[in-house]
Amino acid sequence: MSIIPSFFGGRRSSIFDPFAMDIWDPFKDFPFPTSTGSDSWRETSALVNTRVDWKETPEAHVFKADLPGIKKEEVKVEVEDDRILQVSGERNVEKEDKNDTWHRVERSSGKFTR
Repeated sequence: MSIIPSFFGGRRSSIFDPFAMDIWDPFKDFPFPTSTGSDSWRETSALVNTRVDWKETPEAHVFKADLPGIKKEEVKVEVEDDRILQVSGERNVEKEDKNDTWHRVERSSGKFTR
């Protein structure tokens, strides 16, 4: 049990709570190709939990993604073979002072592709 309150509707989520997991993710098992080939897990580690909203309007398909710490100009959006949408970018490591003592590092850096 957590002593930290949840800000998401009062429900505390846990990796051990089967009801807190996503039931269906249309992108989960998609084999998204990368421009450099299959480099490794590092290529997608920076924003591995990025959530994408996808809606279809009469005029277009609209995709929205939260990419904190990344500027619009740093995001590359490509459509391959008129059917594969690929979003990629890179979050750089922040400069750090050698005298700082880190207690926790949860934000990742590096390249991502989705």
